[in-house]
Amino acid sequence: MSILGNFNYVIAITLSMIGFYVLIERGNLIKKLVGLNVFQTSVFLLYISMGKIEGGTPPIHYEGIAPFSNPLPHVLILTAIVVGVATLSVGLALVIRIRDAYGTIEEDEIQALDAESGAAE
Repeated sequence: MSILGNFNYVIAITLSMIGFYVLIERGNLIKKLVGLNVFQTSVFLLYISMGKIEGGTPPIHYEGIAPFSNPLPHVLILTAIVVGVATLSVGLALVIRIRDAYGTIEEDEIQALDAESGAAE
């Protein structure tokens, strides 16, 4: 098995590792949401690439026997895209509320402000 034969899987794994790294490494909440979005996109790409069969036809009834592509992964990814957009919008709304409350969107600064307010009480 060559890498070029599995190019879509290599791209999906690379995107997932980039997204996961950004999600874990960055302290900025907006950058964390971008990393989460890249990670979700890699999962979408992986599922869509697994759902395609070489030489497959649409699953429409006709005479003869031929391999067909299963539409279920594509339908599930459409649903996942909607959930991903909803997750991103809720995350952005939370970032706005956090910025209003703390004046920053940097995770370490927010934790320091929480520690100061906890120590003052």
